[in-house]
Amino acid sequence: MLKLSTGLRNYMLDTGALKAALAGGEIRIYAGTVPDTADAALGGATLLCVVKNGGAGINYDASAAGGVLAKAPGETWSGTNVATGTATFFRHVLASDDGTLSTTQRRIQGTLGTGGTDGVLTSVALVSGAPQAVDFYTTALPSG
Repeated sequence: MLKLSTGLRNYMLDTGALKAALAGGEIRIYAGTVPDTADAALGGATLLCVVKNGGAGINYDASAAGGVLAKAPGETWSGTNVATGTATFFRHVLASDDGTLSTTQRRIQGTLGTGGTDGVLTSVALVSGAPQAVDFYTTALPSG
């Protein structure tokens, strides 16, 4: 199950939409132990890849459908792996997020695998220098 940080939940309750909270952000893919919460520090996790829209930040589609908000269809989300390792989790964050313990940073955290996880990759064995694409990405709110 996706984990939302305190900062993201407070933003959504006080200020605005999820789409606005993470506009222009990025997805960071990590190897290592998955932090217990999205507020927690990264600990000894290794950054494997930063996914952006070219050199720019990523964005959600203009509107949600059926309680689901998807990746903006006109964007190409990709990155180049900066290290070799086994991808275990991701964080969708703003570029300014430093990965330390925080109750103010806006974050979505999820597990990665080849199935049965929050995010699915064709292979979790990432190799430094190889391209990494994210073709499909959605965030849903529970219906009850």
